[in-house]
Amino acid sequence: MNAPVVESEVKAVVAQAIENHGKTFDALIPILSEINHTLGYIPAEAIREVKKQIHGPTSNVYVSESRLYGLASFYDMLSTQPRGRHVIKFCENAPCHIVGGKAIWDALRETLELENGETTSDNKWTLLTTSCIGLCSVGPVLLVDDDMYGNVTVEQIPEILGYYE
Repeated sequence: MNAPVVESEVKAVVAQAIENHGKTFDALIPILSEINHTLGYIPAEAIREVKKQIHGPTSNVYVSESRLYGLASFYDMLSTQPRGRHVIKFCENAPCHIVGGKAIWDALRETLELENGETTSDNKWTLLTTSCIGLCSVGPVLLVDDDMYGNVTVEQIPEILGYYE
């Protein structure tokens, strides 16, 4: 998977995220989101470091590691496990399925040789299913990183994947 993170890097990333968002309960998700974006995931070391740094002489906020882990593992946009450089999220809900989603999902799995939740050995791709993306009118829908593709056809899969290094 991705290279292990270095403790000093984690401390610096956490400190920057807390500086950017503040030491409040409302800032926890933005802090975790920034860590996830910077490191590619939220390692256990980062959760411990957020707990340590967010509670201090300039803050009356106390948050447990279990609460931080709960937030980091609940939200689909965050990950506690390393992911590929590019994350493909495929909508698996009924509206996308009805308009050909299964064929798209099968083509993605076959092309990337991955199952749901897996990452390629070169760490380029992670393939995930997700609940409704909220774009049912243009299904089947997939997200590659932050880029949305609607009305996707099997024939478009190679072209879409080709946009990414």
